[in-house]
Amino acid sequence: MKTEAILIIIMAGVTALLRFLPFLFFSGKRETPKYIVYLGEVLPQAIIGMLIVYCLRLTDFTTKPFGLPEIIAVVFVVVLQAVKRNSLLSVLGGTAVYMLLLQLVFK
Repeated sequence: MKTEAILIIIMAGVTALLRFLPFLFFSGKRETPKYIVYLGEVLPQAIIGMLIVYCLRLTDFTTKPFGLPEIIAVVFVVVLQAVKRNSLLSVLGGTAVYMLLLQLVFK
């Protein structure tokens, strides 16, 4: 039990350090390098694209229901994100729609 607690504390510390390090390093009088600003602009979209590929990688579009629940959920997420501009709401809403479709519509 102690080993697990120590491992969790170490992982939490490393995670916090990695998240706070850029703010500590680039705070003050230094100007943030342009490539860091660029990465901050493009990485969120790239990560979302990778998540979409990951989520749809095992979807079989050749057999019934032909990926319809997944397509509906992805479209719902895109529309919700375009309207509300809230990533957490979009992901949670898309997950809820997907689960409802699987449980109620595409049994």
